Amino acid sequence: MNRRNVLRLVAWAAALPALPPTAWAQAYPARAVRVVVPVAAGGANDVTARIICQWLSERLGPQFFVENRPGAGTNIGTEAVIRSPADGYTLLIAGSNAAINPTLFQTLNFNFIRDTTPIGSIVRVPQLMQVNPSVPAKTVPEFIAYAKANPGKIAMGSGGNGSPAHVIGEYFKLMTGTDLTHVPYRGAAPAVTDLLGGQIQVAFTEMATSLGHVKSGSLRALAVTTAARTEALPDVPTLSEFIPGFEASQWVGLVAPRDTPRTIVEKLNAEINAALADPKIKARFADLGGTVLPGSPADFGKLIRDETDKWGKVIRAANIKVE
Repeated sequence: MNRRNVLRLVAWAAALPALPPTAWAQAYPARAVRVVVPVAAGGANDVTARIICQWLSERLGPQFFVENRPGAGTNIGTEAVIRSPADGYTLLIAGSNAAINPTLFQTLNFNFIRDTTPIGSIVRVPQLMQVNPSVPAKTVPEFIAYAKANPGKIAMGSGGNGSPAHVIGEYFKLMTGTDLTHVPYRGAAPAVTDLLGGQIQVAFTEMATSLGHVKSGSLRALAVTTAARTEALPDVPTLSEFIPGFEASQWVGLVAPRDTPRTIVEKLNAEINAALADPKIKARFADLGGTVLPGSPADFGKLIRDETDKWGKVIRAANIKVE
């Protein structure tokens, strides 16, 4: 390469930062985009990532691919994204753990709200409160009465200490004044296995984990945790129908490292909202018991802040700690 060509390349590279933001947005994405899911494959977060990545790949050209990086209650994958360049080529599927962990963990190497840029919320998924059929309660009021008559004797399973299911269960205990004994498992699936076997009596899980067992009659659904009933189980009431003000759910959205260009954020947000308006995408999320959650980056940022405040209060009141 001769000197003249070298100088041209240097001048071209130096001019790149001067390109207007719209030019960056039009050029993005110019290569594959990594979407980190900070939990193992399976479950609402992972399925959501794969649905949205398929949509973005088809709409924008280069592949958006999922990389599962589980560990430390989602903190390993989250920190990996936060430390990545803020260029739109490494993104994070964020879930309810992002609002739980700031209070749950005493020391974190990052501040989620400060160190990320919200792109858009995607879906809200209810937790399902279910019991083993041997439990005599067939409604939420009956279960509350049964629990109060048997303090400390009812085992409540969850997918792990400090998991969304655990925190929601503790929220239920605080709101109802019941004393349930928490039994943490390494994931929701083994908790449901023991619930089916009668080793535990009640559990809060993602709907997709238990839906088949409920429909077959192997488990009895008492309520969903969202403010509205779900299409997947329209006859199952909400907890708020018996406990005024009760609302809890898992949510999933997309974030980027702090200082990601606004034009890239807005482009991705527009595509996510287009996906959530598509009937086929809505139907896929409905199969998970979920409800699409469109909105602006600012809307998603407010959701994260509100949820962080809410779950922080529950964690402190229930004195939840991780080992």
